[in-house]
Amino acid sequence: MDSTIVILAICDGISYAALVFLVSVGLSLIFGVLRIVNVAHGSLYAYGAYMAATLSLLVAPISPWLTFPALLVASVLVGAIVGGLMERFLLRPVYHLEEVLQLLITFAVFMIMDNLQRMIWGVQPIFAAEPVKLLPNISILGVNYTSYQVLLLPLVAVITLFGLRYFLRYTLAGSIIMAVTEDREAATAIGIDARRVFLITFIIGASLAALGGALASPTTSLVPGMGTDMIVLSFAVAATAGLGQIEGAAVTALMIGLARAFIIYIQPELEVLVPYLIMMLVLLIRPMGLFGVNRVRKI
Repeated sequence: MDSTIVILAICDGISYAALVFLVSVGLSLIFGVLRIVNVAHGSLYAYGAYMAATLSLLVAPISPWLTFPALLVASVLVGAIVGGLMERFLLRPVYHLEEVLQLLITFAVFMIMDNLQRMIWGVQPIFAAEPVKLLPNISILGVNYTSYQVLLLPLVAVITLFGLRYFLRYTLAGSIIMAVTEDREAATAIGIDARRVFLITFIIGASLAALGGALASPTTSLVPGMGTDMIVLSFAVAATAGLGQIEGAAVTALMIGLARAFIIYIQPELEVLVPYLIMMLVLLIRPMGLFGVNRVRKI
C-alpha cells in the first residue's frame, strides 16, 4: 500500500468517523438517560440530511454562504420538532414496557418515518454540494482533499464532544440530567421533573443525529434507505464503546471509521463486515463494551 492510499484512507476514515460519532453519541445519550434503544434514531439522521439539502437549495440562490447556517437550522428543526413529537407521543407511553416491546415499537416508528420520508421527498436522489464547493481543497503530503471533510467535520465532532462533556458535568441542566441517569426514583423524589428531562435529552440526542445527517448531505447523494445504513453502524459504535459512554463513542467511531476506510482500499468487498467484526470481537471479550462498566441492577 503506497503513501497516497494511506493518506486517503486516513482522511476518509476521519471524516466518516466524525459523522458516525455525531449519530452514535446521540444514541448513547438517549440510552444513558431514557434507557431505551431507539431504532428510529436512523430516521432522524435521514430527516436531518433531507431537510438540510432542502434548505440549502432554497437559500443558495440568495447567497451560497447561507447554506452553512442552513445545515445547523435543519438539525435544530428536526431535533426539536420531529424529535420532540416522537418522544412526547410515541416513546413516552412505552417507557414502562419491557425492553423487547420498546425495541419493536421503535422499529415500527422507524418504518413509518422511512415511508413518510419517501412521501415527502420522493425516491429520486437529492444533492446539494454548495458547502463543499465553497471551501477550498487542501494538500496533505501531495494529496488533495476537501477541507470540508477533513477539517470542518472533525472540528464539529470535537466541539460536540467537549461541549457535551462540559454541559453534562459543569452546568445545572447537565447535573439534573446526570442525576436522573444515576437514580431516576431519587431524582424524582427531590422534585426533578423526569419527563421534562427525558424530553430535553431526547431533543438533544435527536438534534445530534440530525446534525450528522445535515453535515453529510453536501458530500453524498441522498437516497431512501440512508437512515438504515447509519443506524446499524451507529449501533455498532455505541455497542462497541458501551451504551451510554460519550467519550468511548468518539474513540470507537474513530477506530471503526479508520478500519472501514482502510479495508475499502485493501479489500472493498469486506467493507460491510469490518465494523461488525470489530464489535463482535470486543463484545466477546468485554460484553459491556470497551468503556462500559458493570452496573448493579435494581429489582
